[in-house]
Amino acid sequence: MDDFLVIGNKKFSSRLLVGTGKYRTFEDAKQSLLASGTQIVTFAIRRLTQKNNKINFNLLNELKSYPYHFLPNTAGAKTAEEAIRLALLGREIIQYLGQEDNNFVKLEVINDSRYLLPDPIGTLKAAEYLVKNNFTVLPYINADPILAKHLEEIGCATIMPLGSPIGAGQGIQNENNLKIIIENSKVPVIIDAGIRTTGDIFKGLKLGADAILLNTAIAKSNNPEKMAYAMKMATQAGRIAYKIEKYGSNAGFMSPNQYAQASSSKTGLFF
Repeated sequence: MDDFLVIGNKKFSSRLLVGTGKYRTFEDAKQSLLASGTQIVTFAIRRLTQKNNKINFNLLNELKSYPYHFLPNTAGAKTAEEAIRLALLGREIIQYLGQEDNNFVKLEVINDSRYLLPDPIGTLKAAEYLVKNNFTVLPYINADPILAKHLEEIGCATIMPLGSPIGAGQGIQNENNLKIIIENSKVPVIIDAGIRTTGDIFKGLKLGADAILLNTAIAKSNNPEKMAYAMKMATQAGRIAYKIEKYGSNAGFMSPNQYAQASSSKTGLFF
């Protein structure tokens, strides 16, 4: 049975979104993205505007020959106005790279330099403007069920609550709020930030999240390519586990027993 991640008017078979930052080398980034099986690749618009930053330009130019869907993000924006300007620039960049019909933007508004927690008011303000200007908006937020609903109601294509703060690698620390967001959302919920291990991915998808976005867990591992492949497998396993538990397929989980039961038959033994 088909099982696509649908964002706006686009369908994706992979439920793992991967970032392009923090890799040690160009080759690490390229091979990791390939190994991850991702179809959506995110990059920081502001990073591309930095002087002498040839690695990121070269990487995107290389990746445009692959069937990736680019997701520019407004990382570094401290206000709604900054985020809007970056989003407009990001759309120009991906059109220059050949994706003329791509209006995706990952919206980040962060003015907290210590914990990097997203600004809910600035995010909502920027999202309203961008949705009205035909962007497919994927907003990054704290795990706030009320804000999530407001963003959905104004037309955001997904909700992207954090698992824990960006780059912290603390795993999923807000399970109860994530459950509420997932339960109430009619658009895809993508857990973004804080993922460290394959177990974090499995846990998030088994909760019912539609996808996972990560970067640091792969880029800063000892072997990014192998880690990317492991994250791919965890994504697939987590989605399968969720579907089995949710829809009760023929492969349903075994029933628990109070006492241990031998796995070998007690009848028909030789001795």
